[in-house]
Amino acid sequence: MRRRLVPLAVLAATAALVAAPAAQAAPAKPPAVKACSTAVTSLAVDKVRRPVNHLLLTLTNDGKRPCYAYGAPAVVFDDEPAVTGVLEDSVPQAVVTLEPGESAYAAIGLSSPGGPRGRTVHHLSSWLANRKLQAVGDPATLALPRPTHVDDSAYVTYWQSTPDLAHTW
Repeated sequence: MRRRLVPLAVLAATAALVAAPAAQAAPAKPPAVKACSTAVTSLAVDKVRRPVNHLLLTLTNDGKRPCYAYGAPAVVFDDEPAVTGVLEDSVPQAVVTLEPGESAYAAIGLSSPGGPRGRTVHHLSSWLANRKLQAVGDPATLALPRPTHVDDSAYVTYWQSTPDLAHTW
């Protein structure tokens, strides 16, 4: 029985042709999802009927790629020196991912009966957070519905995927 030997060059060329389509068919790596920023989102604040003494902050992704709404918005009323406290019990089970055109929601509790240092405020500034939950970028400054009364018990929730979840707290 005679063996037929195939030249090494023919084997190498055949291997290259077989491997080439597989290399071309490899899917492209999708772009990494980044934190939402005020450059590609819009913020709106609205008064709600229920629960009383609450506002709803809405973050909408106006960009072309998904973004993460990390943590809670940093909220400052008027020109106060301190950021409004975050309601830690409102941590969602997962970071809210916003596809283009989608929104995330945070409730702002304004006051409680007998709350200390009550005052009327006219606008709020809000910063978004990065993955380390640090406020980053330029704030969005929004006019508040008139009249808006706050006191030192005011709080903001973490971003939620629906308005109902935001107002659970």
